[in-house]
Amino acid sequence: MAADLDIVIPVYNEGRNILATLQALAREMKTPARVLICYDLPDDDTLPAVRGNPEAHRGLPVEFIRNPGRGAHAAVMAGFAASTAPSVVVYPADDDFNAGILDRMVEMARGGCDIVCASRFMPGGTMQGCPWLKAVLVRIGAFTLHRIARLPTHDPTSGFRLFSRRVIDRIAVESDEGFCYSIELLVKAHRLGWRIGEIPALWFERKHGASRFRVLKWLPAYLRWYRYAFATTFLRRPADTVVMKANG
Repeated sequence: MAADLDIVIPVYNEGRNILATLQALAREMKTPARVLICYDLPDDDTLPAVRGNPEAHRGLPVEFIRNPGRGAHAAVMAGFAASTAPSVVVYPADDDFNAGILDRMVEMARGGCDIVCASRFMPGGTMQGCPWLKAVLVRIGAFTLHRIARLPTHDPTSGFRLFSRRVIDRIAVESDEGFCYSIELLVKAHRLGWRIGEIPALWFERKHGASRFRVLKWLPAYLRWYRYAFATTFLRRPADTVVMKANG
Protein backbone atom coordinates (compact mmCIF):
# COMPACT_ATOMS: atom_id res chain seq x y z
CA MET A 1 0.00 0.00 0.00
CA ALA A 2 1.36 3.42 -0.97
CA ALA A 3 2.05 5.77 1.90
CA ASP A 4 -0.16 8.83 2.38
CA LEU A 5 2.45 10.30 4.71
CA ASP A 6 6.25 10.24 4.78
CA ILE A 7 7.66 10.84 8.27
CA VAL A 8 11.14 12.35 8.02
CA ILE A 9 13.16 11.83 11.21
CA PRO A 10 16.65 13.38 11.24
CA VAL A 11 18.86 11.51 13.71
CA TYR A 12 22.22 11.78 15.38
CA ASN A 13 22.90 8.95 17.84
CA GLU A 14 19.26 8.60 18.88
CA GLY A 15 19.55 4.94 19.84
CA ARG A 16 18.14 5.59 23.33
CA ASN A 17 15.11 7.49 21.99
CA ILE A 18 14.13 6.10 18.62
CA LEU A 19 12.44 2.82 19.64
CA ALA A 20 9.90 4.50 21.91
CA THR A 21 9.16 6.98 19.12
CA LEU A 22 8.65 4.26 16.51
CA GLN A 23 6.49 2.26 18.91
CA ALA A 24 4.27 5.30 19.48
CA LEU A 25 3.95 5.94 15.74
CA ALA A 26 3.10 2.30 14.98
CA ARG A 27 0.61 2.19 17.85
CA GLU A 28 -1.16 5.54 17.44
CA MET A 29 -1.35 6.15 13.69
CA LYS A 30 -3.97 4.82 11.26
CA THR A 31 -2.76 6.75 8.19
CA PRO A 32 -0.67 4.59 5.80
CA ALA A 33 2.80 5.97 6.42
CA ARG A 34 6.50 5.39 5.89
CA VAL A 35 9.33 6.49 8.17
CA LEU A 36 12.49 7.91 6.61
CA ILE A 37 15.34 7.87 9.14
CA CYS A 38 17.92 10.35 7.88
CA TYR A 39 21.44 9.91 9.25
CA ASP A 40 24.93 11.28 8.65
CA LEU A 41 27.35 8.43 9.31
CA PRO A 42 27.04 4.62 9.27
CA ASP A 43 28.25 4.35 12.87
CA ASP A 44 25.25 6.31 14.18
CA ASP A 45 23.82 4.24 17.05
CA THR A 46 20.26 4.82 15.81
CA LEU A 47 20.74 2.33 12.99
CA PRO A 48 21.53 -0.83 14.99
CA ALA A 49 18.84 0.08 17.54
CA VAL A 50 16.18 0.06 14.81
CA ARG A 51 17.55 -2.87 12.82
CA GLY A 52 17.90 -5.00 15.93
CA ASN A 53 14.34 -4.37 17.13
CA PRO A 54 11.95 -4.74 14.16
CA GLU A 55 9.05 -5.46 16.52
CA ALA A 56 9.20 -1.81 17.65
CA HIS A 57 7.73 -0.67 14.33
CA ARG A 58 5.79 -3.71 13.20
CA GLY A 59 3.46 -2.70 10.36
CA LEU A 60 5.22 0.64 9.88
CA PRO A 61 7.75 0.64 7.01
CA VAL A 62 11.12 2.19 7.91
CA GLU A 63 13.80 3.21 5.42
CA PHE A 64 17.26 4.60 6.10
CA ILE A 65 18.37 7.65 4.11
CA ARG A 66 22.07 8.49 4.11
CA ASN A 67 22.74 12.20 4.32
CA PRO A 68 25.22 13.14 1.56
CA GLY A 69 26.32 16.07 3.72
CA ARG A 70 26.43 16.67 7.46
CA GLY A 71 24.04 18.17 9.98
CA ALA A 72 20.33 18.54 10.63
CA HIS A 73 19.56 20.70 7.60
CA ALA A 74 21.18 18.37 5.07
CA ALA A 75 19.55 15.35 6.73
CA VAL A 76 16.08 16.85 6.38
CA MET A 77 16.76 17.87 2.78
CA ALA A 78 17.82 14.28 2.03
CA GLY A 79 14.53 13.11 3.52
CA PHE A 80 12.55 15.57 1.41
CA ALA A 81 14.39 14.38 -1.72
CA ALA A 82 13.53 10.75 -0.92
CA SER A 83 9.89 11.45 -0.06
CA THR A 84 7.07 10.64 -2.47
CA ALA A 85 3.90 10.79 -0.35
CA PRO A 86 1.25 13.53 -0.71
CA SER A 87 2.24 14.85 2.74
CA VAL A 88 5.59 14.98 4.51
CA VAL A 89 6.08 15.62 8.22
CA VAL A 90 9.39 16.34 9.94
CA TYR A 91 9.19 14.54 13.27
CA PRO A 92 11.55 14.63 16.27
CA ALA A 93 13.44 11.42 17.03
CA ASP A 94 12.74 11.74 20.76
CA ASP A 95 8.99 12.46 20.48
CA ASP A 96 6.94 9.53 21.79
CA PHE A 97 3.98 11.68 22.87
CA ASN A 98 2.64 13.45 19.73
CA ALA A 99 2.06 10.48 17.41
CA GLY A 100 -1.68 10.68 18.02
CA ILE A 101 -2.03 14.04 16.24
CA LEU A 102 -0.49 12.95 12.93
CA ASP A 103 -3.74 11.49 11.57
CA ARG A 104 -5.46 14.81 12.19
CA MET A 105 -2.62 16.71 10.55
CA VAL A 106 -3.01 14.54 7.45
CA GLU A 107 -6.77 15.17 7.45
CA MET A 108 -6.13 18.91 7.55
CA ALA A 109 -3.78 18.54 4.58
CA ARG A 110 -6.42 16.56 2.70
CA GLY A 111 -8.82 19.40 3.50
CA GLY A 112 -6.62 21.92 1.71
CA CYS A 113 -3.81 22.97 4.07
CA ASP A 114 -0.38 23.15 2.47
CA ILE A 115 1.29 23.42 5.86
CA VAL A 116 0.04 22.14 9.21
CA CYS A 117 1.96 23.44 12.22
CA ALA A 118 2.20 21.45 15.44
CA SER A 119 1.71 24.32 17.87
CA ARG A 120 3.02 24.50 21.41
CA PHE A 121 1.45 27.90 22.05
CA MET A 122 -2.22 27.51 21.09
CA PRO A 123 -4.82 26.22 23.58
CA GLY A 124 -4.11 22.55 24.27
CA GLY A 125 -0.40 22.81 23.50
CA THR A 126 2.51 23.08 25.92
CA MET A 127 6.27 23.62 26.11
CA GLN A 128 7.95 22.33 29.27
CA GLY A 129 11.54 22.15 30.45
CA CYS A 130 12.95 24.38 27.71
CA PRO A 131 16.29 26.12 28.49
CA TRP A 132 15.56 29.73 29.45
CA LEU A 133 17.34 31.48 26.56
CA LYS A 134 15.73 29.31 23.93
CA ALA A 135 12.33 29.66 25.65
CA VAL A 136 12.54 33.47 25.70
CA LEU A 137 13.63 33.77 22.06
CA VAL A 138 11.08 31.24 20.82
CA ARG A 139 8.19 32.87 22.69
CA ILE A 140 9.12 36.39 21.56
CA GLY A 141 9.45 35.22 17.98
CA ALA A 142 6.18 33.31 18.11
CA PHE A 143 4.23 36.19 19.66
CA THR A 144 5.48 38.87 17.27
CA LEU A 145 5.16 36.76 14.13
CA HIS A 146 1.62 35.69 15.01
CA ARG A 147 0.26 38.89 16.56
CA ILE A 148 2.10 41.55 14.56
CA ALA A 149 3.23 39.95 11.29
CA ARG A 150 -0.07 38.01 11.31
CA LEU A 151 1.27 34.60 10.38
CA PRO A 152 -1.67 32.19 10.79
CA THR A 153 -0.03 30.02 13.45
CA HIS A 154 0.81 30.52 17.11
CA ASP A 155 4.07 28.57 16.71
CA PRO A 156 5.95 29.70 13.59
CA THR A 157 9.44 28.66 14.73
CA SER A 158 8.85 24.96 15.42
CA GLY A 159 10.51 22.37 13.19
CA PHE A 160 7.69 19.87 13.76
CA ARG A 161 5.23 20.46 10.94
CA LEU A 162 3.61 18.86 7.93
CA PHE A 163 4.19 20.03 4.35
CA SER A 164 2.14 19.24 1.27
CA ARG A 165 3.72 17.73 -1.80
CA ARG A 166 3.21 21.11 -3.49
CA VAL A 167 5.37 22.86 -0.89
CA ILE A 168 8.15 20.28 -1.15
CA ASP A 169 8.15 20.20 -4.95
CA ARG A 170 7.63 23.86 -5.77
CA ILE A 171 9.15 26.14 -3.13
CA ALA A 172 12.95 26.38 -3.24
CA VAL A 173 14.78 26.21 0.08
CA GLU A 174 17.49 28.87 0.33
CA SER A 175 18.45 28.20 3.95
CA ASP A 176 21.41 25.96 4.68
CA GLU A 177 21.54 25.87 8.48
CA GLY A 178 19.72 23.83 11.10
CA PHE A 179 15.95 23.92 11.02
CA CYS A 180 15.68 27.35 9.38
CA TYR A 181 14.11 25.73 6.30
CA SER A 182 10.94 25.23 8.36
CA ILE A 183 10.21 28.89 9.03
CA GLU A 184 11.38 29.69 5.48
CA LEU A 185 8.82 27.38 3.88
CA LEU A 186 6.16 28.74 6.24
CA VAL A 187 6.68 32.41 5.42
CA LYS A 188 7.02 31.70 1.69
CA ALA A 189 3.78 29.70 1.64
CA HIS A 190 2.12 32.56 3.53
CA ARG A 191 3.32 35.08 0.94
CA LEU A 192 1.89 32.85 -1.80
CA GLY A 193 -1.46 32.83 -0.02
CA TRP A 194 -1.40 29.06 0.47
CA ARG A 195 -3.46 27.71 3.33
CA ILE A 196 -1.78 27.14 6.71
CA GLY A 197 -3.35 25.28 9.62
CA GLU A 198 -2.28 24.35 13.12
CA ILE A 199 -3.03 21.79 15.78
CA PRO A 200 -2.06 21.69 19.48
CA ALA A 201 1.12 19.76 20.27
CA LEU A 202 3.18 18.90 23.32
CA TRP A 203 6.88 19.64 23.81
CA PHE A 204 9.07 18.36 26.62
CA GLU A 205 12.82 18.78 27.01
CA ARG A 206 14.55 15.60 25.87
CA LYS A 207 15.52 12.98 28.45
CA HIS A 208 18.46 11.45 26.57
CA GLY A 209 21.10 12.97 24.31
CA ALA A 210 21.90 16.56 23.39
CA SER A 211 19.61 18.73 21.32
CA ARG A 212 20.91 19.77 17.90
CA PHE A 213 19.11 23.12 18.17
CA ARG A 214 21.71 25.89 18.22
CA VAL A 215 19.93 29.11 19.23
CA LEU A 216 22.69 31.70 18.86
CA LYS A 217 24.39 30.07 15.87
CA TRP A 218 21.20 29.94 13.82
CA LEU A 219 19.68 33.23 15.01
CA PRO A 220 20.91 35.36 12.04
CA ALA A 221 19.41 32.88 9.58
CA TYR A 222 16.11 32.89 11.47
CA LEU A 223 16.06 36.69 11.48
CA ARG A 224 16.18 36.73 7.68
CA TRP A 225 12.84 34.93 7.50
CA TYR A 226 11.48 36.90 10.46
CA ARG A 227 11.99 40.07 8.41
CA TYR A 228 10.52 38.33 5.37
CA ALA A 229 7.26 37.69 7.25
CA PHE A 230 6.97 41.34 8.26
CA ALA A 231 7.75 42.48 4.71
CA THR A 232 4.95 40.29 3.39
CA THR A 233 2.45 41.90 5.77
CA PHE A 234 3.54 45.53 5.87
CA LEU A 235 5.37 46.11 2.59
CA ARG A 236 2.87 44.02 0.61
CA ARG A 237 5.57 42.10 -1.21
CA PRO A 238 4.04 40.27 -4.20
CA ALA A 239 3.78 36.49 -4.28
CA ASP A 240 5.87 36.31 -7.44
CA THR A 241 8.94 37.31 -5.40
CA VAL A 242 8.94 33.84 -3.82
CA VAL A 243 11.84 31.74 -5.09
CA MET A 244 10.35 28.63 -6.71
CA LYS A 245 12.09 25.49 -7.92
CA ALA A 246 13.00 25.46 -11.60
CA ASN A 247 10.71 22.51 -12.29
CA GLY A 248 7.90 23.88 -10.11
